[in-house]
Amino acid sequence: MARSPRKAGSAERRSGDKRERSEKRSSKPRRRRSLLGGLVYYCVVLGLWAVMGVGALVAYHASKLPPIDSLAVPKRPPNIAILASDGSLLANRGETGGRTVTLKELPPYLPNAFIAIEDHRFYHHWGIDPVGITRALVRNVTRSGSSMQGGSTLTQQLAKNLFLTQERTASRKIQEAILALWLERNYSKDQILELYLNRVYFGSGAYGVEAAAQKYFGKSARSVTLSEAAVLAGLVQAPSRLAPNRNPEAAQARGSMVIAAMAREGMISDRMAKIALTNPGQPVKPGGAGSVNYAADYVMDVLDDYIGTIDKDIVVRTTIDASMQEGAEKALVDELNQKGDKFGVTQGAFVALQPDGAIRALVGGRNYTDSQFNRATVARRQPGSAFKPFVYLTAMEKGLTPSTVREDSPVNIRGWQPENSTREYRGAITLRQALALSINTVAVKLGLEVGPKNVVATAHRMGIQSKLDPNASIALGTSEVTPLELVSAYAPFANGGVAVQPYVITQVKASDGSVVYRRTGSGLGKVMEQQTVGMMNAMLRETLLTGTARKADLPGWEAGGKTGTSQDYRDAWFVGYTGSLVAGVWLGNDDGSPTKKVSGGNLPVEVWSRFMKGALASTPPTPLPGGAYKQMWPTPAEQLPPSSVPMADAGNPIPPGQTWGVAPPAPAPSRSAPALAQSAPAPQRRVVSEDGALRPPGMVPNPGGSSRGGYQPQERSLLDRLFGG
Repeated sequence: MARSPRKAGSAERRSGDKRERSEKRSSKPRRRRSLLGGLVYYCVVLGLWAVMGVGALVAYHASKLPPIDSLAVPKRPPNIAILASDGSLLANRGETGGRTVTLKELPPYLPNAFIAIEDHRFYHHWGIDPVGITRALVRNVTRSGSSMQGGSTLTQQLAKNLFLTQERTASRKIQEAILALWLERNYSKDQILELYLNRVYFGSGAYGVEAAAQKYFGKSARSVTLSEAAVLAGLVQAPSRLAPNRNPEAAQARGSMVIAAMAREGMISDRMAKIALTNPGQPVKPGGAGSVNYAADYVMDVLDDYIGTIDKDIVVRTTIDASMQEGAEKALVDELNQKGDKFGVTQGAFVALQPDGAIRALVGGRNYTDSQFNRATVARRQPGSAFKPFVYLTAMEKGLTPSTVREDSPVNIRGWQPENSTREYRGAITLRQALALSINTVAVKLGLEVGPKNVVATAHRMGIQSKLDPNASIALGTSEVTPLELVSAYAPFANGGVAVQPYVITQVKASDGSVVYRRTGSGLGKVMEQQTVGMMNAMLRETLLTGTARKADLPGWEAGGKTGTSQDYRDAWFVGYTGSLVAGVWLGNDDGSPTKKVSGGNLPVEVWSRFMKGALASTPPTPLPGGAYKQMWPTPAEQLPPSSVPMADAGNPIPPGQTWGVAPPAPAPSRSAPALAQSAPAPQRRVVSEDGALRPPGMVPNPGGSSRGGYQPQERSLLDRLFGG
């Protein structure tokens, strides 16, 4: 039966309403699902873009780095370790301040201290530590720590030290991360740690743990204690603020944090931590005036002559005696501290060497920190009368002897009128006494007699290297020389007539132990005959016995030397020697201003005596070379008492109205002297006559006019005056 149209339409409407209601019910969850999907979708897209952006940023900054294939760890600047003659360290030179060390050389707690405080997950990450970065971010945001925390690993710090600058930028951090990954890929963890320990900066010019240990604790990194290792590890965070020599409290506090971190990580026991905390590392205090640096600077000046370009760590063994160096510094500095203000002298230099030319001590100034200018090797000053031995040596080689008589009388050379410091003249006098008393007029006449050019040639032959002017004033030391060359030129008197080239380096080794250089040379050859050596030593020994250096005090030793004082007391010198050691002192002012009458016979002699006593304390006395002429040296009976000897070079003129008369009978000797050979005639006591000459007592004229022993002064001929007799 067919349905009616009305019923059919009604049924369709009801069906349509049901579908519509069903669609409305299902549209709500579909709409919710589409929102979540869209969010995920956009997050994925944004993430991809972020990754692409970060990748592009990394690629951009990576492009600013050298090609990875050609990347290499930069070579560490070489270090020069300068050792004393006994192998002890004198100084380090180079950009780093210390040599490279290996992990095997170091106590285990030293590298562990750095790991504990800087990167305790070092052995568990691959160059970048996400855990450490996250922890640092959290601490910095919450400010849970007292200061900002860094997330850089040791590998990242090494990358920065090796390849990058110290600027704090996002670009540098990205490059640092890239390079850290490269380091981890190409080097083992131990290699990275070793590189780090040798490259990290510790302040005060010290790069690497070896340089830092020497700088702050005066010892090798191989010998530091646990507490000292903790201070070093804590120092890298802020080298200037935590330096133990400038801020010991802050350094110790940071060191305690390192020890606590090591105990927390199980690297040390609680007992070790307790001991370390109760015995904190104490920085070494720099002692003295740092004069060893003058010697080290001189080593560096001459090193290029032996080995050329330095491209690796080397060890230089020198001739410097550490105890002598310290003794020379103390003798010089103490004298300046005690008497410098009184005498108006501010600076000095000291050189000591063996008779073969080996430099044993070299002090270039009063204090190295205040002035690095090396007055011992560079400063040229007038030697004054300390140059006279070369004039007298030339005369001896021309046939004169210490007994030759010359006239101490006024001199006028084209208007130049040199005088003795006493402004007095002694008449006839032997060359022995003229040199001992530093008589200027005799030296000038003698220089003209033998020829200034010959004097210059003699000085150069003996070891003087500076330019010398061959004029009349050369006899009084008016041409400038350095202390080192003047002392070296006296060495032939001490060694028997052989010229020497002063040297300070005996051996150079590379870090692998191979020998780069070893000294094999000797002296420069014979420059004096044995007889001449004997005559010169007889005269120069007289200077210490009765002459201008009679204040020199070296009991039991045969010694010779000569004082020197330049015009207006600007420079004061003394160079003296024994058969074992030659030493010289210069005192003056850098600006060349006059001192308050510092002469070679006072302060320099005191410095020399103080040094020589200590330097030779454990050395058996060595006689001076003398040859056949040695038997003519004076015996104690021939000595003049020090109180009766005029000081022509000592800066203390004779008081007005005082004259030098006859010495009292049988004077007590002030110095010991060798006895005459058995074959020599018995000596006669010598006295000073009124005309200034030294003669036996029986030949001295009486004041009343008659003479003892029939002695009558005779007029000498021109030949006698020129050639002696």
